[in-house]
This record gives sequence, structure tokens and C-alpha cells, in this order.
Amino acid sequence: MTTAQHKIGSGFDRHSTADDVLAGIDLTGKLAIVTGGYSGLGLETTRALSKAGARVVVPARRPAVAEEAVAGIDGVEVDELDLGDLESVRAFADRFLASGRTVDLVIDNAGIMACPETRVGPGWEAQFATNHLGHFALVNRLWPAIAPGGARIVSVSSTGHHTSDIRWDDPHWNHGTYDKWEAYGQAKTANVLFAVRLDALGKDSGVRAFALHPGGILTPLQRHLPKQEMVERGWIDENGTPLNPEGFKSPEQGAATQVWAATSPQLSGMGGVYCEDCDIAELAPADGTRVGVREYAIDPASAARLWDLSAELTGVNAFA
Repeated sequence: MTTAQHKIGSGFDRHSTADDVLAGIDLTGKLAIVTGGYSGLGLETTRALSKAGARVVVPARRPAVAEEAVAGIDGVEVDELDLGDLESVRAFADRFLASGRTVDLVIDNAGIMACPETRVGPGWEAQFATNHLGHFALVNRLWPAIAPGGARIVSVSSTGHHTSDIRWDDPHWNHGTYDKWEAYGQAKTANVLFAVRLDALGKDSGVRAFALHPGGILTPLQRHLPKQEMVERGWIDENGTPLNPEGFKSPEQGAATQVWAATSPQLSGMGGVYCEDCDIAELAPADGTRVGVREYAIDPASAARLWDLSAELTGVNAFA
């Protein structure tokens, strides 16, 4: 297929940190929204953007916890948002729009991974609903504040997208045996397709969108995984010590790709691509190796189909 999915030689790599990619970039006067920006990669993203001069709004399901986590970081404000609750999404967006501010960067960082089968809202599968539909509704509701500034929207996916395409006939797992990893994979594919379609719809307004894999990092994202499962996967030993430290990134390194996608002048005039290790990723090889991006995750027709489905489910579409 003809694709923009090719490395551009950014000069950064998997060892680069968020501070590295922001060197020389002044974000003074910019406003960023970072969902989940108080834990794991999100917290490192908040710290790095603030250090570069940005004001950062951190929507949080646990505002008190978030306030404590970001205490001492300049220019950060916390507001309440539960991505699994569309009414909470609407309320947050309404409060923000009422402030009259515009948005320069949105980093859809929050997410859940491999949780037991859980239902939210009208019975939606929780990973698809929280990781994708909540962010879909959030960006669409914030569109009046996003479009005027020609913002960048960054959708945090993962190598998990290699596990599953969209389950078009049953995205909410209403039939068959639930598989938490396939459900996570579907949600992460949705994160990529969202960026592909949003970029196509928004670029005439100067809004560009990117998706990315941050890398393997041991963070609170693993909170739903039993310790023994992580041992069996070879991530940690029985004492909880990482078995392959070189295979994991630090949180500072893990935050780098999303910060790079959100701010790098190297990406000016580009969008709708999937990134990893602070560069645009190549297409995944045919042998099934979990690097790069699967073609089904960047297919424009699938991206448009998912957008329409998401708009139908959430009742929100800024481009209708």
C-alpha cells in the first residue's frame, strides 16, 4: 500500500526522554490537555510539558489523587473526568469551553489494560469505551476550542494493536468468551484509526493527529494484571524485579514519543501516522513481528467506518 508510514530520521530513538525531545522548544503560552496526566507516562508528560513552559490541564477520574501527584509542578490544573461516563465527558468539556480558552495540544494518554470483563455506560465493554469512545467524545466536544488554534491531537495506542482489528460484528463482546487481551488490542487499534480519521477531517482547519506506541514500561497501567501473569510473561521475577531491564523503557523514555508527536517541528505538515521510538513507524512486517503498525490500523476506510460507529454510539460528531 502507498503510505506515509516511513521513518523520517528524527535523530531520536527508544532511549530518548521527554526532556530530550523538548530541548530548544518553548511552549510558553501553549495549553495542553493530558488525560491521565497524573500517573505513569501521563505524569512524566505533564512534567515535561510544564518544564517547557506549557500550561497543562489534567482531567482525572480521581481528582484528589491527581492534585497530590502534580503538586509542585508549575502551571498545572486538575479537573474531574471519567472517560467511561459520557455525562462526565460532557460536563468536563462544557466547563472547559466556558473558560473561553483554546487548546494547542491534546494527549489522549489515559487508559486501562487487560482488565476483567467490565461494563460501563449502556453496557459497553470497558476497554473500548474508556480507551476509545471516551476520548472520541472528549475531542469532538472540545472541537470549538481545538480548531481555532490548529492543535495537535495525540492518541496513545500500543503494540497491543497487533492483537486485534476492530470486531465489527461484536465490538462490545456481547457474544462468545471474553478475552481481555483481544479487547485491549481492539481498543488500541481504535486509538490508531481515530487519529487517522481525525487527521483527515481536521487538517483543513490546521488540526493534525498522530497515534503512537510509547514502548514497554512498567507503570500503574498493569494494575489489573495478577503478579503471576506478569511472571509467566517474563516481565518480572517472583520478587517483582524486571527480568529484562533493557527491554523496558523508563517512564521518562516512555513519555518521549507522545511528547515528540505533540510538539516536534519535524512533523509540521504531517499527520495521520503511527509513531514509535520518537519517529514515524514503518509498516509491520508480514512475519507477525510486533513492530511497526498493522495495515488494518491505518486503513482510511476502516477509520471512517469506526468514526461513524463511534459517532452513533456517543451521539457526538463535530463534523456532522
